[in-house]
Amino acid sequence: MTETATAREITITRDYDAPRELVWRAWTEPDQLASWWGPRGWSTAADGVVMDVRPGGAFRVTSTGEDGGRMTVEGIYREVAEPERLVLEEDGAGAWHEGAVSEVTLTDLGDGRTRMDFRSTIRTTAEMASHAQAGLGGSFDRLAEHLA
Repeated sequence: MTETATAREITITRDYDAPRELVWRAWTEPDQLASWWGPRGWSTAADGVVMDVRPGGAFRVTSTGEDGGRMTVEGIYREVAEPERLVLEEDGAGAWHEGAVSEVTLTDLGDGRTRMDFRSTIRTTAEMASHAQAGLGGSFDRLAEHLA
């Protein structure tokens, strides 16, 4: 029996010891995003990142796993409010999901710290949503290391 893809929500909150502007750049500059994107064991080359950070602009990130497998995430920016909010929409065509809308909100906590609230509504199975949650958690751990 095959499970049907339904809308599922993934939420992750992290506090980073870095100013909001630096966290923003980590999300919006290809070289920076390439250095932390993907779960542990995956790598992303800077030339595998395309970002037109404006409403309606395209993004595409291709990562490679330790086993040589490749994963591409692509879509458009729905909303860009520098330095506090990004909303990205993936169409999911040919992917392991049937579309997603992700929101990244950055809050200045003072003292050079930033809270990142990430929320994604994704159309997928429960099993794949669990894998996505774990992969994103690994990515956000790597983001903390990148910002240190």
